[in-house]
Amino acid sequence: MPSLPPLEAAVARLVTDLEYDTIPAEALAGARRLMQDQLAVQIGCASLPWSRAVLELTQASHAPGSAHVTASGDEMSAADAAFVNATYGHGFEYDDAHRSSSSHPGSAVVSAAVAVGEELGASMAQVITGIVAGYEVYTRIGILAAPQLLERGFHPHGVLSAFGAAAVVAKMRGFDAERTVHALSIAMSHSSGTTEYTSTGGSVKRLHSGIGTRNGIRAAEMAAAGITGPTTFLSGGKGFYRTFVGRPVAEEDAAELFSPTDSFEITRVWIKPYCCCGINHAYIDGAQQLTARAAEVESIRLGIQSGGDVIIGNQNANAYAPQTIEHLQYSLPFQFALAILGRGNGFRAHHDHMAGRLDLSEGSEVAEMARRVKIEVDTELDAEYPGRWIADITVTYRDGSTEHVFVDNPRGTAENQMTQADLDAKFRDLTVADLGAERSEALLTAINDGDPATPVTEFAALLRV
Repeated sequence: MPSLPPLEAAVARLVTDLEYDTIPAEALAGARRLMQDQLAVQIGCASLPWSRAVLELTQASHAPGSAHVTASGDEMSAADAAFVNATYGHGFEYDDAHRSSSSHPGSAVVSAAVAVGEELGASMAQVITGIVAGYEVYTRIGILAAPQLLERGFHPHGVLSAFGAAAVVAKMRGFDAERTVHALSIAMSHSSGTTEYTSTGGSVKRLHSGIGTRNGIRAAEMAAAGITGPTTFLSGGKGFYRTFVGRPVAEEDAAELFSPTDSFEITRVWIKPYCCCGINHAYIDGAQQLTARAAEVESIRLGIQSGGDVIIGNQNANAYAPQTIEHLQYSLPFQFALAILGRGNGFRAHHDHMAGRLDLSEGSEVAEMARRVKIEVDTELDAEYPGRWIADITVTYRDGSTEHVFVDNPRGTAENQMTQADLDAKFRDLTVADLGAERSEALLTAINDGDPATPVTEFAALLRV
């Protein structure tokens, strides 16, 4: 094999050199927090309409195997089980996020690691190592693509999930550097997905994680079978960065991000307290500080970063008139209105919208508050807060007075983490109805205090209803 370019070689080493015993304690803790949140979301979202449709489709056409679908327990190949589980995990805008890459790694890397682990008969230590490897490759490739990937209309998670899943398989199947590069290179050929769903809807967005995860697993299987990819898949003249992002990556930036380090991105997992696009979250936190004077609001000015405007702001065609659940979860005016009026932005509020119990029609209290919102792009925020979604809020009241609220680190981010008690409460809210209280607690204990030597087949049995 020809010598690899520095960037591709560094990415391969990140996978091949990682060992469970050398992963820092804070990174292992981050992996367990990620698993706790992601697996709870999978269980809680398995009954959503698009989740049921994906399961029925896969039941009719899956390949045989020894991996299992969360909740239902259907047995099938790792690629097919991970496709369903990752779709569940990304199915309701309630899964983890990663700020610097504007993405959602958990559904891809956790689903891939558990499914592949079942197929291989792996231990939980091997599963966790796979999760960390996948998370680090996914997020670090994504950091170097931000913010342009999002601003150009790509869905970062749809694009990056294949890389993460391929890295999981490469680590868990013990690929050498050459085969790891080919797995990731082939994964690039599967990278796809735009954010048009934020404007005109479409439940296919819920499947972006499942599509990418299954394709990442298949990319690694292709590499194992001898299929090869371009070795300059990231840095080449027609590689990932120049094609998807529109610019090359500076060698010094790549070297710094992928060089051996004790700093792991998985320590910076963002756990969502609200069931909507993460770019809304800082604004929701700010709106909650303004509820006492909500009835007096005359107008609201929301300063926003350029990338945020593409997703939840003025470039979102239905931001001021959401008709579908996708519209609502990506509408800054309506999420802000729900928060300032105290209606809630969580799992139950969005279920109420789907069930017709939340009135958002023209003339409703929520719609009238949303109508008072004006979103303005502020490019100074782009420069001052790269890689962070912030909220700059100015409210004008009917008496002419104004109030300014600025939120940098919304609740749930690494800089403002949810407490373990709050994380556990979210877990129970999502799992008890399906698993029952006793089994929910058993799963929570297995995630947080389980023996790394435990076979993943034993652990995965706890995920079935």
